[in-house]
Formats: sequence, C-alpha cells, structure tokens
Amino acid sequence: MNIRIIGLGNVLMSDDGFGPYVVRVFEAFYDLPQQVQVIDAGTPGIDLTPYILDADVVMFVDAVNAAGRAGDIHQFRLADILEQAPLPHVGPSDRRVKDALLTAAAAGMGPKDVLLVGVIPEWIATGVSLSRPVRSAIAPVIGVLATELERLGVRVSLRTAPRHPDTWWERPAPESDPHAVA
Repeated sequence: MNIRIIGLGNVLMSDDGFGPYVVRVFEAFYDLPQQVQVIDAGTPGIDLTPYILDADVVMFVDAVNAAGRAGDIHQFRLADILEQAPLPHVGPSDRRVKDALLTAAAAGMGPKDVLLVGVIPEWIATGVSLSRPVRSAIAPVIGVLATELERLGVRVSLRTAPRHPDTWWERPAPESDPHAVA
C-alpha cells in the first residue's frame, strides 16, 4: 500500500502554512515505514496531481474555509470533497484538491482512500508565525494522522530520539559577516 501524507499551504502566509508545518512535525516525531511518504507540497496549484498519482491513500493537511472558530479541526473524506461545488480559482497558487483528485481518477491512477484534515485559520497575512488557536491544533491533527495510519493497518511509533522539525521559515536570518564583500 502506497500512502502519501501531503501538507499544503504557504509558510510565508501565517496560518496558511499549517499543512507544511504539521507534516514536518509529524515526520520529526514518528518513525514511519517506507510505504508512507510525507510531502510538504507548498502551494502546488494545478501541479498537485503528480503528488497523488498511483497512491492508494492520500492524507492532506491544510488550512480550510469552513464553519467554526479559528483552530477548529475538520475532516473530509473523498466523497465529501467530490460533493463540494467547484470554487473559483483566484490565482495560480490555488490548491485545487478536487481538480487533482478528478484528474488522477480520470487517468485511472487516483487514490481510493482520501482524508483531508483541515484547520480553520485565524488569519492569513504575510508572516511566518501561526496564530495561537492554529498552533494549538498541531498535536490533535498529528494524532488524527497517526490514528488514520493505524486504521489502515500501518504501524507507526514515536521516535526514541525525535528530530527537530525542519521549519526553516521560523529560523532567524543569519547575521551578516561585516567582512563579506557584497
């Protein structure tokens, strides 16, 4: 079974970076079998399709527009996603999950099992920090991913020595060398 866990979002746009943040933390804390691929896809737009081709199972993590309060977690299955009316595409970075799923299915290469785990953002604006309610959703969403893998019969375990998540966008800029030539 080929399983892909895909984080979607722009890490430079505050809460929109939730998906990439979660998958990097998940991968840092869990030992995963080779059949599970963790992907920070950023904002692929129409280029999302190649990430899901030939996958048996795809789990997306993203900020979502849904009813509720900032930090609320929502889960959508394949049927839920396909039942939604298409949304207008505002720009090239629109994620187009439904379009990618339909394209992969039309090619006979789409996943049969899909889960989108989304959190309602508090704000989406230029910046690299997640809001407090969205940050508090990280651990519960990681729990959802681990539970879903176990439901699929995939054994996951916490790393004995967790790695530091590669959230490069949160690192301070290196101090410049006063002797460097510009």
